[in-house]
Amino acid sequence: QVRVVESGGGLVQPGGSLRLSCAATGRTFVSYAMGWFRQAPGKEREFVAAINWSGDTTAYADSVKGRFTISRDNAENTMYLQMNSLKPEDTAVYYCAAVGTGGSYYIHSHEYDYWGQGTQVTVSS
Repeated sequence: QVRVVESGGGLVQPGGSLRLSCAATGRTFVSYAMGWFRQAPGKEREFVAAINWSGDTTAYADSVKGRFTISRDNAENTMYLQMNSLKPEDTAVYYCAAVGTGGSYYIHSHEYDYWGQGTQVTVSS
């Protein structure tokens, strides 16, 4: 079992950058595929990025491709989301998720077993 906790959210101006972290507990972190999702007020939760257990396979939503980068450090039990060129429409609560079948990546929220509490990202001038 894995417990995940997000951090790194905050207020940033348009065009700015933030790096989110997802710290995981559990000795089997290396075997888990991980993902980032976000939910804006009044909208459904949506896929942002995903990564397989080794970090060599990733996927991104079209809306963040080229601006966001997902990565992981299995030695530190941590996953990251580097967000550059942020836009007001990126404003949302960002969630970290994990699933035990780590060979591939997963882009649908129902495929994930474990979720964090979320961290707020606000992009505004």
